Amino acid sequence: MRYSVIIPVYNRPDEIDELLESLTLQTFTDFEVIIVEDGSDDDCKHVVEKYQRSLNLKYFYKENSGQGFSRNFGFERATGDYYVVFDSDCIVPKNYFEAVESFLKKNPVDCWGGPDKAHQSFNTIQKAINYSMTSPFTTGGIRGNRKHVGKFHPRSFNMGISKEVFKKTGGYKITRMGEDIEFSLRIIEHGFSTALIDEAYVYHKRRTNLRQFFKQLHFFGRARINIGRFYPDEVKLIHFFPLIFLTGLIVSIAGLFSSVVIISDLWYFYLGYAILIFTGALIQEKNPVIALLAIITSFIQLTAYGIGFFTEWLREKGIIQ
Repeated sequence: MRYSVIIPVYNRPDEIDELLESLTLQTFTDFEVIIVEDGSDDDCKHVVEKYQRSLNLKYFYKENSGQGFSRNFGFERATGDYYVVFDSDCIVPKNYFEAVESFLKKNPVDCWGGPDKAHQSFNTIQKAINYSMTSPFTTGGIRGNRKHVGKFHPRSFNMGISKEVFKKTGGYKITRMGEDIEFSLRIIEHGFSTALIDEAYVYHKRRTNLRQFFKQLHFFGRARINIGRFYPDEVKLIHFFPLIFLTGLIVSIAGLFSSVVIISDLWYFYLGYAILIFTGALIQEKNPVIALLAIITSFIQLTAYGIGFFTEWLREKGIIQ
């Protein structure tokens, strides 16, 4: 077996249905699929049964332990040369494994990741969220930067590792709050090579409404501080940008009631930033509604991350519980 696909799932049978359907369409078929049901109340066993004949498929139900340890559970039962991790809210293009196989034959690496894109079936909010999470004008665009090849830090929504990586690292050390970043850093510490494979992208659905998106990005902000507990140097200046953005936004709102010119002029920065986001999203999506929503999702992304980052920092310092 060439590849083992590991998919942890928690109460998302509809998403698993879409993901498995996309895997049946792969042009390269030397892979198995391992579904790890992480203590779900609404399990996906009935969905998995639909694909037993069209996929080499294994299903496991276990007590809830979080996504990191559920992936380890799958790794321990995998038989492939490489282990591939997808989030349950992904759709995989039909040439994904063909692209990975082609890349690995020319550039054998121990660990890889791929970008994420918006599928044509996504609704307008999902497309706006995707723009915010992948745009070079937000912190979301950092992951897919080509300059990170060689020291690229894959994320677990779309990530592959060799069997040897799992043997040497033992898999995920933490199960939530930045578990994929910690794992990627440890993979590199062990001397394994990593790469971004541009052609190995997935369609990542993420959250489907703004409230869920806020909660997710708030969690991401907290996760960065959690990573700092293991790797203090990995809390870099760029990670403070959302907090600075949030602080400036609060000050600019206060500036409405202030006569101080410097404070009141901050609105021009946020207006300019909104125009930048709108223009970038309009060029990419060719849809003014998505472009307008992208302004909202980008502001949510930065403010939610900033709040999560700051509150977890306060917990780290013992200022709040």
